[in-house]
Amino acid sequence: MIEATGVCLRYPDDTLALQDIDLQIEPGEMVYITGPSGSGKTSLLKLFMGIEYPTSGSIKVIGQPITKGQTSGIRELRRMIGPVFQEFKLLKGRTVMENVILGMRFLDLPKGQLKEKAKNSLERVGLTHKALSLVENLSLGESQRVAIARAVARNPVLILADEPTGNLDKDNALKILELLASLKDEKTSVIITTHATHLISREKNAKLLTMDKGTMRWER
Repeated sequence: MIEATGVCLRYPDDTLALQDIDLQIEPGEMVYITGPSGSGKTSLLKLFMGIEYPTSGSIKVIGQPITKGQTSGIRELRRMIGPVFQEFKLLKGRTVMENVILGMRFLDLPKGQLKEKAKNSLERVGLTHKALSLVENLSLGESQRVAIARAVARNPVLILADEPTGNLDKDNALKILELLASLKDEKTSVIITTHATHLISREKNAKLLTMDKGTMRWER
C-alpha cells in the first residue's frame, strides 16, 4: 500500500519537515499518526496524496512513485484515495447529498450512479435522513460524517484523515474514530493523524506511529 525509504522533505523556506522516514503500510491496516503541531504529520499525508514530493529518498503509494513528472499517475492515484479534513470543506448552500456527489465529480459517472453511490455512503455513516438538509444546518459531528461519506463514496482503497476529531467534543470524537475504524477492510487502509492520543488507547488492532520534529517511530 505505502512504501517509503529514507524520505526527507524540505520546504522552499528551508524548513526540514520530514527526515529519514522509513515505513511500510500494508493493505487493510489502520494506522494512527500522533505528535505535536509541526511534528510532520500533515506533511506526511501530503506526500501520500502526491501534493508534496520528497526532497530525497523514495516513496510509493498504491504502487505509484511520488516524484515530479508523474502528473497523470498521481492524478489516478488520487482517485483511489478518500481524504477527510478537519475543516470539513463542505459547500454551504448545498445539501448533504449534493456535497457528497460533488466529491465524486472527477469519476465521470452518470448522474444516477453518482446519486446511488452518495446514498450508499450516507447510509454507511448513518446520515440517510439528512440527505436533503443544507450542510449549514448540521451539527459539527454530522458535518464530519458528511466529510467521511464524501470520502467513502468514491470507494477508496486508502482513507487519509487529517485531525478529523479536532473540532469535536470527546463523545463525537470517539464516534468519528469508531466510524473511521469501521471502514477498514482487507483491501482498504485507514490512516488518521490526531493529537488526541487519549482517544485511541482502546484501538488495540491499530498501529501507532509517533512523530517528533520530522522523525518517526513505531509505538506498536
